[in-house]
Amino acid sequence: MTEFTTRPEILGTFGVVTSTHWIASAVGMSILEKGGNAFDAAVATGFVLQILEPHLVGPGGDMPALIYSAKTGKVEVICAQGPAPAGATIEHYTCEGLSIIPGDGLLATVIPGAFDGWMLMLRNYGTMTVREVLEPAIHYARDGHPMLPRVSATIKGLAEFFEKEWPTSYETWLPGGVAPEPHALFCNPVLAATYTRIINEAECATGRENQIDAARDAFYRGFVAEAIEDYLKTADVMDASGSRHKGVLTADDMAGWSATVEAPQTFDYHGWTIAKTRPWGQGPVLLQSLALLKGFDVAAMDPLGPDFVHTVVETMKLAYADREVYYGDPAFASVPMEQLLSDAYNDARRKLIGTTGSMDLRPGRLPGFETQHDLTMEMLASMSGTGAVYEPTMSHLTEKRGDTVHIDVIDREGNMVSVTPSGGWLQSSPIIPGLGFCLNSRAQMFWLKPGLPTSLAPGKRPRTTLTPSIALYEGRPTLAFGTPGGDQQDQWQLSFFLRYVHHKQNLQAAIDMPLFHTAHFPGSFYPRTSQPGNVMIESSIGAETIKALKAMGHDITPADPWTVGRLTAARRDADGLLRAAATPRLMQAYAIGR
Repeated sequence: MTEFTTRPEILGTFGVVTSTHWIASAVGMSILEKGGNAFDAAVATGFVLQILEPHLVGPGGDMPALIYSAKTGKVEVICAQGPAPAGATIEHYTCEGLSIIPGDGLLATVIPGAFDGWMLMLRNYGTMTVREVLEPAIHYARDGHPMLPRVSATIKGLAEFFEKEWPTSYETWLPGGVAPEPHALFCNPVLAATYTRIINEAECATGRENQIDAARDAFYRGFVAEAIEDYLKTADVMDASGSRHKGVLTADDMAGWSATVEAPQTFDYHGWTIAKTRPWGQGPVLLQSLALLKGFDVAAMDPLGPDFVHTVVETMKLAYADREVYYGDPAFASVPMEQLLSDAYNDARRKLIGTTGSMDLRPGRLPGFETQHDLTMEMLASMSGTGAVYEPTMSHLTEKRGDTVHIDVIDREGNMVSVTPSGGWLQSSPIIPGLGFCLNSRAQMFWLKPGLPTSLAPGKRPRTTLTPSIALYEGRPTLAFGTPGGDQQDQWQLSFFLRYVHHKQNLQAAIDMPLFHTAHFPGSFYPRTSQPGNVMIESSIGAETIKALKAMGHDITPADPWTVGRLTAARRDADGLLRAAATPRLMQAYAIGR
């Protein structure tokens, strides 16, 4: 339970990198050693993760990042969450016979945002060229990489479906009709060729920034967008609804969009300022949870005891209930974050937390939002069904489900990156011919009922679950952290942060402590089900704690030890000391530094 530490005054110290795969972490470290900064390292790591963990992330996905630039002195958000295409209307989807957007296939996609987000980070904050940050990913795609056992199992589980319904995916993931074995060398030469062509087109321009812009054009206004449109014009594929559907994404949709930089949503807590995305993502639920927890003596609670788990779970139930009613793209909906984070609102909400586990979904009913509240609750009450098809999960669930990756980087100058790339999993949709990657399935987070902040509409961002974090201590950017895990991301981050702040654990010890989460609220992923009162908790929390939680009325699902959560974190102290830690869960995440 010892965190990694390194000091900048020691010759050869470059920074620290954490990610959900050891090779990717090493790639990020190598970029720092070659003279790149934290932003260069994050970009190269992100592209390599697309190759190494294709069941978790792909080039057609999305990417929000929290960043701190030592040069500007600002904490900012890079929003690379692509919006819905122009043809993505509620009328069109309901005419297709849908009442809920499927979790895979072509109607589930939005404009792929990750590539532009990475290039924007590289252009505005990095120092390296397109070639320098893409070459590691090209190497592993072209020359091969050891196939993770979980990727092999995912492909084998989908082999029959791919062969029958998604032949382009079958060709890519089962070359020659044979599924890759665990640890065998695996290549994606078509994707390597795509990135190589992007580099070649970029280098027709003169100057680093112009080359990066040329790479963005190649993807969004060039051969990549053209290949996507050519495929979608005729493709009619099976999805989770049990029917075949065509997509609505066009080259024009892609040409008219680009990633953006904006200010974060923040909240002050016990000397810390926590920065998250704005409510086009679920990130503010962590801030709302902290606003509620300000009224409890968390430090006096045993971090492995029932009072801690109960209080945190009941707090998250209230915060996530508000997410369902109020969160959405602020460009399309009024989201009352000031009220949701206010002392008056949370003083009243805190009184709802009693000594027993609640079985009810209890969002606040703010003045001026009564109709929105009632519409949401009416819709949720009409839903039925259990289980999810492609919801991001952990090892205690089927290999066919998707997930996410996470990266933290801090360099010697104090630049910081916390980024959670996801989407475009190999399970999402068929491989686009000639490109070697598939599109995302983020549109499944929209509702097909009008009048809600998350109602489907052209140009609107889905309410993503991707939620990286940067925390400032006494105003100084100090901690970058995050985790994969869909709706669970801010739940696991909350437990980690509370144990770190209140119980004085080091980074590794706080990450290693048994984790838990609730599925009490509607899931963000198809088919949008919930489990009222349920708490999944690692059995290593202890039999007495689990017994006490059951006595409090919680519906407990014990999970095997080391199977919940995939947290990583990195810290920079005031004296420049760098620290980093990564979860041992799944034995894939690593913290590397020098």
